[in-house]
Amino acid sequence: MRKSEAVAVGALMLVSQMFTPVMASPLVIAQAETKAPAAAAPAPSPAPGPPTTVAPAEKSALSIPACSVKYLEAKVAGKLHGRKWVDFRRDECGRHETTAVFPTAISPKYESEKDLDKARTKTCADQFTVNKATDANGGLVWVEKDGGYYAECIIRLKG
Repeated sequence: MRKSEAVAVGALMLVSQMFTPVMASPLVIAQAETKAPAAAAPAPSPAPGPPTTVAPAEKSALSIPACSVKYLEAKVAGKLHGRKWVDFRRDECGRHETTAVFPTAISPKYESEKDLDKARTKTCADQFTVNKATDANGGLVWVEKDGGYYAECIIRLKG
């Protein structure tokens, strides 16, 4: 192992120990598998409910500590291709567009709800659950800083 690789592995271990709780077992570093991008967006669910649409959504950026771990992993694996930290952070950790399936109207199940915010929330939650089964959330999590599926869905239902 070259000296630069040993330093990168040591730094990766140090950073990962700073951001993880104390563990009883030794630290294991592994490279995550990357999925190949899907050729086409999954079709909306045929389940009864509101009409749905496949639409672009913004996926929020990774935090600086999470991005630095990702950078060190790429450095150790030799996948930086000459990029520096600033370029890597912009390309790999910044906001980017993704596609997800969103409802276009409040579900008939919740139309009688007096509180429209509750009806929207329940409609979005139902669609998010349906999307999880078909991997149609576009990589969005339910609630996320500066976005997430919930925020995007509510904006679309209010619109």
